[in-house]
Amino acid sequence: MAKLIYSAICSLDGYVEDASGSFEWAAPDDEVHAFVNELERPIGTYLYGRRMYETMIFWETVDADEDEPAVARDYAAVWQAAEKVVYTRSLETASSARSRIERELDPAAIRQMKQSSDSDLSIGGAEVAGQMIAAGLVDEVQLLLVPVLVGGGKRALPDDVRVQLELLDQRRFHSGTVFLRYRVQV
Repeated sequence: MAKLIYSAICSLDGYVEDASGSFEWAAPDDEVHAFVNELERPIGTYLYGRRMYETMIFWETVDADEDEPAVARDYAAVWQAAEKVVYTRSLETASSARSRIERELDPAAIRQMKQSSDSDLSIGGAEVAGQMIAAGLVDEVQLLLVPVLVGGGKRALPDDVRVQLELLDQRRFHSGTVFLRYRVQV
């Protein structure tokens, strides 16, 4: 059975966006980006909320001919190879290949995806991830903590949800970013 993994780059005080909606402070350097590429390589399906999907659609248009660093082109290839499911009531159609729209987040359907998938699934978007954590669907939480305090904004983890986590892995990068990988205990 595949795992559902929630991965997020967040500030040390736990935000994926600051109060103005910016996340420029979270842009990874090449070392962290290469690490993220390896984390994402085994993902077969990305599950997104609308806003995260609209952010990630950038990777649909990055190709080898553009003036992007090799690490970014590598991530684009990883992203383009995966399936994408977008949970939205407002988008009519998906803007990328290998993508489909779902109107409702159905826990039973996600359980079925986990059972039938040969590769892991990743949830992107703090709000949708919070719903999936609350529903008991997330198997792992992977956080990249950036050494910055932003003081407010969109939280990486949901309020009013209590879940025990077991630390599986950790890594420190030259930039001061820290990776933490946890298993959700049931």
